Amino acid sequence: MSHQSDLISTDINAYLDQHERKELLRFLTCGNVDDGKSTLIGRLLHDSKMIYEDQLAAVKADSVKSGTTGTGTIDLALLVDGLQAEREQGITIDVAYRYFSTSTRKFIIADTPGHEQYTRNMATGASTCDLAVILIDARYGVQTQTRRHSFIASLLGIKHIIVAINKMDLVNFSEGTYEKIKKDYLEFAEKLNLSDIYFIPMSALQGDNVVNKSDNMPWFTGKPMMETLNTIEINSDKNFTDPRMPVQYVNRPNLDFRGFCGTIAAGVFHKGDNITVLPSGKTSKIKSIVTYDGELQQAFPPMAVTLTLEDEIDVSRGDLITSSTLPEIADSFQATIVWMAEQTMTPGRQYIIKQATRSVPGSISKIDYRIDVNTLERFSATELHLNEIASCTVSVNAPVVFDPYQKSKGTGSFIIIDRLTNVTVGAGMISGVSDKSSFTHVTPEERSARFGQKAVAIGLTGAKAGEVAYQLERKLFVSGHVATILENQGENQAKYIEVIKHAGLIVLCPECPEKLLDMQFDTEKNTSEQILASLKAKKTIV
Repeated sequence: MSHQSDLISTDINAYLDQHERKELLRFLTCGNVDDGKSTLIGRLLHDSKMIYEDQLAAVKADSVKSGTTGTGTIDLALLVDGLQAEREQGITIDVAYRYFSTSTRKFIIADTPGHEQYTRNMATGASTCDLAVILIDARYGVQTQTRRHSFIASLLGIKHIIVAINKMDLVNFSEGTYEKIKKDYLEFAEKLNLSDIYFIPMSALQGDNVVNKSDNMPWFTGKPMMETLNTIEINSDKNFTDPRMPVQYVNRPNLDFRGFCGTIAAGVFHKGDNITVLPSGKTSKIKSIVTYDGELQQAFPPMAVTLTLEDEIDVSRGDLITSSTLPEIADSFQATIVWMAEQTMTPGRQYIIKQATRSVPGSISKIDYRIDVNTLERFSATELHLNEIASCTVSVNAPVVFDPYQKSKGTGSFIIIDRLTNVTVGAGMISGVSDKSSFTHVTPEERSARFGQKAVAIGLTGAKAGEVAYQLERKLFVSGHVATILENQGENQAKYIEVIKHAGLIVLCPECPEKLLDMQFDTEKNTSEQILASLKAKKTIV
C-alpha cells in the first residue's frame, strides 16, 4: 500500500494530477559484485510500501526455493534480478529499471551490473541519470570496481553521488570502519569531476539507514537514504542559460500551419525570442510555442514542444534551433568514446554518427589515448575493444552543431552506428573542437581500416590466371573490398603496383614477376573461392 492510497480511493483525478506535477529523479545503483545493489533497491521498495501484494508473495516463495537467505527472511534482490541467468548466478547482468514515488518525488532506478565485462551496460544505465548510488561493502572498502563506476559516473556528467557503505552489520556497525572508507573514497574522488558527495552507512538487508534511521548507528547524524533522495537538489543541474532545441520533426498538417517539433535540450525559449537555425545560420523570431494543452509563453528542458516562426525559412530534421549564445559548428571534434561492440574499432572505418537528431557518416580518425577504467591511467592504442574507453578525434563528412557534454548533454553526446548492421556500437561525449594541427596526411593504417583490407599485390599463375583474376575482383567487390587488375605493364609494372598499394587497394597481377608480389596463387590448383577464403584466413581482408 502506498502513501497516497487514501487519495487514490477518494479522488483518482486529484491523485493523478498531483502525481504528474511531482519532480522526477533518475538514479542508478552501481558497485562491486555482491555489494547489495539489488537488495538495496528491494529494501527501498519494500520499506516504502511500493510493492504489490502478489509481487511480495512471489518473492517470498522464490526466497524459500533459492535458499539464499535465512528462514523467514525475504531475498529482496529477487525484486530486481528478473533474468533467469541473473538468478542462477546471483549477479546482475542487464540494466533493470524500477519505479516508485514518495509524496514529493517520482523515482526511476537503474540497477546496473557490477562486472567489468558489462561496463557498456553500466554506461547505458548512467547516461540519463541525475544521481549515482555507489555501494561499498564495509568489509572490503574501496575496490577497483568502486573506482571504475565512479569514473564512469563522472565521465557521464552525473553531479550527485551517494556513497552507500553497505553491510555495516557485518562489521559491528563500526564508526571507525565507516570513517576510513570515507577518507579513502574522498582521496580518490579528488581526481574526478565530482563535487556533491554524500556518505551513508547502512545495512540494506536489515534496513538500517535505508528508509528509516538506524538505532544501531547513533553516531551517524546524517539523513537515511530515502530522505536524502527526497531532498537532494537537482533543479540547478540543467542548463537553463543556452537555448537548444534539435528539430525532430517538421509538422505540416495543413497549408496554414508549419511547426518544428522537438525536445528542449537546454536553455529557455520565450515567445518572441530571436532564434538562429544551425548549421544554415538562418534567423527568425518565435511566433508561438505550441503543445497539446495549448500555447505557452516559454519552454524549458525537458519539455517537448512545437515552435512556429514568423518567417518562412528552411528548417529540417537534424537542424538545431538556438537563441542568444551559439554552439560550435565543425566537421571534427574531440570526444570520449565507450566502445560497445564485439567487433574491434579501428581508426578510419566508416560509421554513422548520430548526434542529437542529426545523422552523418563519419569515422574515428585518431585514438588519442585509451583510459584504464580501473586505474585512470592513459595508454596509447591503435584500436578499441568491447567495453574499452578512449579519448578520440572524430571526423564527420558534414558539419555538426554541438556543445561540450559537460555544458549540455543533449547536444554534447552521440552514438556510433554500424553502417551494415544498423547496430549501435559505441557512445561518445564531446569535449570540444579538435585541434586542427593534429591532422596530417592519411596513413596506410587509416586506408586499411577504411577498406577493411591490407594493400597487397597478389600474383596469379597458370592458364586460368586472367579468368580467375576477374572472378576474384568481382567477389572482392561484392564483399565490400576494393581491388583492381593490373595487366602486364612491362618495365613500369613495379611503379604501378606501388601507386595502387599506396592508395590502399589490392592489386591482382596475372603473370607478374614474383619479386613484385606479396603472395601468389596457382590458378590450376586454386579457384577464386579458395583464394578468397585464404585471404580471409590470413586476415588480408576482414
